Amino acid sequence: MWAPVVGVPNGPVRSADEWCTSSSVFRFASKFQPFPPPSPPSTSASASASATAAPRRSPPPPPAMAAAAIHQFAECITCHAWSPDHSMIAFCPNNNEVHIYKFFTDKWEKLHVLSKHDQIVSGIDWSRSSNKIVTVSHDRNSYVWTQEGHDWVPTLVILKLNRAALCVQWSPKENKFAVGSGAKSVCICYYEQDNNWWISKVVRKKHESSVTSVAWHPNNILLATTSTDGKCRVLSTFIKGVDTRGSHASTSTDWKFGEQIAQLDLSSMWAFGVRWSPSGKTLAYAGHNSMIYFIDDVETSPAAQNLALRDLPLRDILFLSERTVIGVGFDCNPMIFSADETGLWSFVRYLDERKVTTSTSRASQLSEAFGKLYGQSKQVASSDTVEPSKPRGGVHENCITCIVPLRKGNDSIVKRFSTSGLDGKIVVWDAENHIDIKK
Repeated sequence: MWAPVVGVPNGPVRSADEWCTSSSVFRFASKFQPFPPPSPPSTSASASASATAAPRRSPPPPPAMAAAAIHQFAECITCHAWSPDHSMIAFCPNNNEVHIYKFFTDKWEKLHVLSKHDQIVSGIDWSRSSNKIVTVSHDRNSYVWTQEGHDWVPTLVILKLNRAALCVQWSPKENKFAVGSGAKSVCICYYEQDNNWWISKVVRKKHESSVTSVAWHPNNILLATTSTDGKCRVLSTFIKGVDTRGSHASTSTDWKFGEQIAQLDLSSMWAFGVRWSPSGKTLAYAGHNSMIYFIDDVETSPAAQNLALRDLPLRDILFLSERTVIGVGFDCNPMIFSADETGLWSFVRYLDERKVTTSTSRASQLSEAFGKLYGQSKQVASSDTVEPSKPRGGVHENCITCIVPLRKGNDSIVKRFSTSGLDGKIVVWDAENHIDIKK
């Protein structure tokens, strides 16, 4: 059992949207130095020349950044999740603990430390309606944390795993959650009121390797998974007594628990970061071969699009809308993808875009000169000049491993989201003013 940290100052609580815009807390350094004032004239001739000279202009203001707030919580962050009102954040600092911070007046204060796990916490999700936190760990255990007064009380979930739990996500109705594991299985957990505990039903013999990510369909029944066997699967999680069959004919409620609806064998490498679009019509996931895949109409007649990336692979994906996607990963910089009117997906740009400096261009010219000097082929030299190496990252300095939406109410369009990575930073991004979000 843990206890809240003593000594938290009292003050008005502000949400993530408020602390993002608080100039007194997160102030980006501006290195623009004002022009020095002109020296006093020594002669009348110089004074007349100064009077006729054009006035000096002040330097332009720095461009607005897409990163609305940056905070260094730890040296490394495994995963994070937000409270329903975005005033608190829970994250794992790459150990067996979960730290909960709250924003007071002008700074974040640590409120609680959840220390029930024995090994690294690999997944956290905070339910929006019931205000419950679910955590999973490499110790093969899962806990559901319920707030009672000032304390968070854990309830052990029986997962029946013999390998590490790797990821977790609440279902849309929050009556179930899914846990992906290294045991080649997925646990669908639900609350049993008769015995007052959380139990699980395990989907076995569907995956050939570890399950790296899970994503719930909006209908609360279909579950998409990715695995290190390179495949993406869609499974039915219908549980009698937990899920109800609709009055209208629905194909998803006719499938049995654990039944495989689709298997997408598009990637030749590990697969990560599966997500559904807000309507559930499109499914997207990433491959470790620097590919991103978009699949339409998974339930009936799947139509896939493969998009090859020129840079490093992605680790996680988020739909901002039906036709706009953000991908994050080893490039340390969020990538924007969008679909046109015909449904064709393409890469747009990096969100934290930085211009290539002149030194990079000169380095490319220098390498081309050395290539000619040592007798390299023209093809290699021309390739070096066409695609010079670009500096990676920007706000993040290491791989981004987690992306979480910051939704307001029932809004289907995500206007703000946060990312965390191996550099220990949590960054809130302003998508509304820096991305052309296509509906």
